[in-house]
Amino acid sequence: MTEAGPAQTYEQRVQAIQLANQPILDGFETWLRQSGLSEPTIRDHIDNIRFFSRYLLVYAYSLRRLDEATEGAVYDFLEDWFPRKALWASVSSMKVYLASFKKFFTWMGATGLVSPEIVEDVLSTLKDGRNFFLRKVTEEFP
Repeated sequence: MTEAGPAQTYEQRVQAIQLANQPILDGFETWLRQSGLSEPTIRDHIDNIRFFSRYLLVYAYSLRRLDEATEGAVYDFLEDWFPRKALWASVSSMKVYLASFKKFFTWMGATGLVSPEIVEDVLSTLKDGRNFFLRKVTEEFP
């Protein structure tokens, strides 16, 4: 048997995290459907959180699952990465991301996937940083 190289190990970790994230996304989607949101709104929230999961996995160099996301990761994504890297970044898309994160972390807290402290920290960041995040996306695309 040969030993796995760093690239193979990395790819295996990425794949394992993607597999671990899927039931989280599925659970969130079920919860959104039960809350009576429209299909396009559900799709937006799921797509936003799936995009954030890719950020956590690949771009933040963290190899984290969604249930390992921190307030700092949410802040970094909204403050820097999303406004600079997402071609569709705009004030309206930022507002939808803020709503998606609020719903997602509220759901994760209610299901016990993250601690109440993480939920409180994220919700506080979303509320306190709202105008700042909207300004950041405006500065990136005046």
